[in-house]
Amino acid sequence: MSSSFQGVSNLVYLRFGVIVFGLLVWFSPVPQGLSVEAWHLFAIFITAIVAVIVNAVPIFLSAILALSVSILTNTLTAKEGFSGFGEDWIFLIIIAFLIARGVIKSGLGKRIAFLIIKRFGKTSLGLAYSVIAADMFIAPAFPSNTARSGVLYPIVNALATDSNSKVEDGTRKRIGSFLMMCSMAGLTLSSTLWLTAMAANPAGAAIAQEFGVTITYQTWIMASCVPTITLFFLIPWIIYKVYPPEIKETPEAIEIANTALAKMGKLSKNEWIMSITFISMVALWIMSSSFGINKSAVALLGLAVLMLSNIFTLEDMKNEGGALETLIWFAILYTMSVYLNKFGFMGWLGGHIAYAVSDLSWLAVYVSLVLAYVFIHYFFVSQTAQMLALYGVFLEVGLTANVPGELIALMLLFATNFNAIITPQGSSANVIYIGSGYIKPGEVYKIGGIVTIVNTFVFLTLGTAWMMFIL
Repeated sequence: MSSSFQGVSNLVYLRFGVIVFGLLVWFSPVPQGLSVEAWHLFAIFITAIVAVIVNAVPIFLSAILALSVSILTNTLTAKEGFSGFGEDWIFLIIIAFLIARGVIKSGLGKRIAFLIIKRFGKTSLGLAYSVIAADMFIAPAFPSNTARSGVLYPIVNALATDSNSKVEDGTRKRIGSFLMMCSMAGLTLSSTLWLTAMAANPAGAAIAQEFGVTITYQTWIMASCVPTITLFFLIPWIIYKVYPPEIKETPEAIEIANTALAKMGKLSKNEWIMSITFISMVALWIMSSSFGINKSAVALLGLAVLMLSNIFTLEDMKNEGGALETLIWFAILYTMSVYLNKFGFMGWLGGHIAYAVSDLSWLAVYVSLVLAYVFIHYFFVSQTAQMLALYGVFLEVGLTANVPGELIALMLLFATNFNAIITPQGSSANVIYIGSGYIKPGEVYKIGGIVTIVNTFVFLTLGTAWMMFIL
């Protein structure tokens, strides 16, 4: 009883400390160049993030408290505060949860999982490499890491559950958490490897063109391949060491997979429907940019087909409470990030960082700009939003300091991708994995921070040397 009381007491002190921290920031003098609204919104936002980092409150509670305080203090209007719930791509994330349930329920997820286990199932590390390799293989055709996560997550979820690693019975760390973390980290690499793997990449290339720097598909892949492939081999191994699965060797997995596949026999009717629906969705997602097709509408249509086929039912919907929770906290944090940018906070911060390094040597400016660009992502929910807000500012400062144009232009765009795992809300793709329950938001700050540091180090050292050699 005393131990339980002590735990509650420590939590109360922790929450009180977070409140004090927030009040100190709120009542600090507003920095020159910022509006009161921008500073107060920053105070609310940073307090919400700190509360999650120190495990004072869950991310859902932190987000709804932040939104309510923002509106009640008139920092945001009600219309502004709730605007994030109108973003269609946020619904794409939630629909991905529901479709993943259909992939599992139909049996298709189990079949795919056993096929992967049959080929790579000797070790948990081998499974992680296979998932990331699959991601990197399909990435050029997917200009959205969120859409790609919608493809990968059901497979990883099926791999976890069919390895007897489940959230509901407390066995998430048996192998599921490790695989989810590796797949989420893999998205930072696949998005960096290909120019067409993330929407912000070609948009950034267009901005670079305005500054006289031309980035072609060939230039991109030549510059990204060496550091990215190096990290492909390095990142799963590092996660394996710092966030290890409870089971390392799985020699019996191949035999289990063979037996299970033989028992399953040929594809069932539901698996055929699920396969055709899933492939059709993927095809439409691939064509979405060229033909102006809305990705969320495609996902909704896919979900409707699954419901008409009774592969996914209203009863299943009731059991997916985590999807609604994820929708709420992510939409809130996205909204706050958007308005920090609209209120001028992001531009102000980026401008100050740029000014601070303007008198350094070009190499020092280059390193400083990349590091600042990476770690400022703590304040952004959207990678694209950060790129649009800060890329031009940072690129102009680098060019003024005589940093080689292609080097700084490419590295800042690479950083837009490889820093995505730095926070739970650092990418919309992250939200799908965290919403599974296999990964806790606090774990992302720790493991995601390590992955981001390693990504940054490899790109600044090996990546820079390689680009200086070929450009």
